[in-house]
Amino acid sequence: MKKIFLLAIAAVFAAATVSAQDLEQATNTYNNGVMALQLGDNASALDSFRQALTMAEACGETGAEVAANCKNVIPGVMLSMAKDKIQAKDYDNAITSLNEAAAAAKEYGNTDVETEAGELVPQVLLQKANDLLKAKDFTNAVSAYNEAIAADPENGRAYLLLGSAYASSGKIAEAEAAYTKAGELGESSDAAKQLTNLYLRLANSYYKAQKYNDAVVAAEKSISYNANNANAYLIAANSSQKGGNNDAAISYFEKYISMPKAKNVNAYTFTIAVLYQQAGNKEKAIEYYQKVASDAQYGTQAQEQLKALQQ
Repeated sequence: MKKIFLLAIAAVFAAATVSAQDLEQATNTYNNGVMALQLGDNASALDSFRQALTMAEACGETGAEVAANCKNVIPGVMLSMAKDKIQAKDYDNAITSLNEAAAAAKEYGNTDVETEAGELVPQVLLQKANDLLKAKDFTNAVSAYNEAIAADPENGRAYLLLGSAYASSGKIAEAEAAYTKAGELGESSDAAKQLTNLYLRLANSYYKAQKYNDAVVAAEKSISYNANNANAYLIAANSSQKGGNNDAAISYFEKYISMPKAKNVNAYTFTIAVLYQQAGNKEKAIEYYQKVASDAQYGTQAQEQLKALQQ
């Protein structure tokens, strides 16, 4: 009986010795992680902390403190590694790492890291999309912006840039929809500018292609987003004249020359006079010829027409 009792004591002592050795190994492994972290070797640090956690948890209650330390530091190391990938523009792997860091932080109760990692995901997606847009990879930029929007549906800036990607791809309807949504989400001023320019460029391309009716429609669309859009009025005027709609041309030319940024005003004033004369509106023709009667370039012709009209 005494022998059995001694054997039991020896077993307990041996178990205690093994447990102490395991805890020491876990502690040493944790300290190796700390040293690697100080040297900037995040990958080795993370590996050490994970090993130390497994060892400490195996020690039960005696390893609780080491395990808690590991759980406290692991999410932060994972977040740092994700940030390194962002810095290297390894966006896809960075997003994977951010999600893993957020999951670990949630499991270990580190709300700060969980929040930061979660907030970084849509930012990284947006940064990825911006780089693709700058590289003129419009198709992939569109996909990336849509991913960023899926992660942050209230991001008006993402919608604005999505509109630019669509516009650069020649997808006008999709671009308008994205710009419109951006306007609804706080980007109204920039969205209006983009929509103005979108349809102005389209109007100009139609004009060059001699699609005059389409040019007028696009110019009107541009004007609907900016009533002081002088260039749109000019394209509409020239397109209407080329298309044989002189009444519309007169209206657009008149609006154009009233714009503060209008150029070659006397040239277009003379054109208006000619168009009124061709339409048989003698009174308006005289009015506009008189406006340029003293002009160095158009004055002589204007005076000749005034004499003819006033006879």
